[in-house]
Amino acid sequence: MAAVMRSMVCLFPKQLLSKSCGFMVEPRRYVRGLRRKPVKVLFPEHQTGKVVKPAPESDQTAVNPQRKKTNVTSATAQTDKRNPARIRDDADSTVQHPRAAGTKDQVDGLRFERASQGDKRLAKLVSVARSRTFREHQGKILLEGRRLICDALHAGAMPQTVFFSTVDRLRELPLDKLKRAALVKVKFEEIKLWSDVVAPQGVIAIFSRSDPSRLNYANKGQSVGLSLICDNIRDPGNLGTMLRCAAAAGCSSILLTKGCVDAWEPKVLRAAMGAHFKLPIYPNLEWGDIENHLPASVTVHVADHNCGSETELDLLQKPTKAGDFGWVSSNTNPKNVCHEEYNSDSDSDDDGLSLPRVDAKVYYDNWAQTPTALVIGGETHGLSSEAVQLAEKTDGLRLFIPIVPGVDSLNSAMAASILLFEGRRQLLKLQQASGEKRKTKAQR
Repeated sequence: MAAVMRSMVCLFPKQLLSKSCGFMVEPRRYVRGLRRKPVKVLFPEHQTGKVVKPAPESDQTAVNPQRKKTNVTSATAQTDKRNPARIRDDADSTVQHPRAAGTKDQVDGLRFERASQGDKRLAKLVSVARSRTFREHQGKILLEGRRLICDALHAGAMPQTVFFSTVDRLRELPLDKLKRAALVKVKFEEIKLWSDVVAPQGVIAIFSRSDPSRLNYANKGQSVGLSLICDNIRDPGNLGTMLRCAAAAGCSSILLTKGCVDAWEPKVLRAAMGAHFKLPIYPNLEWGDIENHLPASVTVHVADHNCGSETELDLLQKPTKAGDFGWVSSNTNPKNVCHEEYNSDSDSDDDGLSLPRVDAKVYYDNWAQTPTALVIGGETHGLSSEAVQLAEKTDGLRLFIPIVPGVDSLNSAMAASILLFEGRRQLLKLQQASGEKRKTKAQR
């Protein structure tokens, strides 16, 4: 190309090749670009033209053992300068990432393990924890999310295994309470695969199912003498909401009868928002054991949920036999309560079955004057006859919330929240009145 350009310059006069004619502009620039020399190759130890074969790694290490470490350090430093984001996790002062999967590492003094490819521990434990049968037999529960796991650890629950996606997620937990747990680092995709939430937080823990009497609850000193009894609550969302309302209202305990959904089901845990670790929950109880978990001087009230289209005056003027309102099942066999559909005609056609009589009262009247327990029945079957018998035995009342005509009934969780906070208001008012009387007597 250079020879062609020289021949063109010789053949044509300079006037034709000038800038004014526009035929060619500065041809020397292109010729100069072609005359550039290639990059020089520097051979090792200043030996030009001579190829030096690298010695075997073992021989170099034997001759100079520090040379290999220096080369690796310099190469790592050059790589870090080119791509600093690549080693952001490696820059942790307390974390040393292993080079092979399945090896152990440390974070703030705790050793954790990186799950190897094909590790099935997370899948097995999650499958076990999702089954109620396995949860009860093996005594394991599954908790997901930073807040729920932290509440469990602060309450004194015993963690068995913690799966996390990043070290930062693990540091969000109280590490001093994870010394006896197995820590396993897995990929976020695997946690997302087995998670029940839309946006998983990247941490799942398996805990031992603890005895309610051994945990340190946050609401232990804030109780107002109010208890909640859930009678045949089957919807997980309703039960979780009721647990959350009971914790917010300052209940001392929650009792679940047989037929209720499992309190440790994942949907119940998410709806309760940590209420399991705010107050004791006693599940799967027979009605004969309910009284053993209540104070001696307790008064049990039941919630009537079939008052939708009737006025307060009509309700108060009606007879108070439970079967007249259709709010109690006449079936006394506990095995059939969970499976039979409710029949409104069964109460009037029963053969000599004497149903208890309980007086009705509007929810905003005074009914919480002593230690109180409130029974909330399920939306499908309502209250069981054993609940009404316990209310009659303790001189309890049938509480109802008046609503406008045309509406079937309130949601059981909504009714529970209204009654619980009204009971809390009445009990606090009673405590304040008694406190003022004591101050007056002390001043006199």
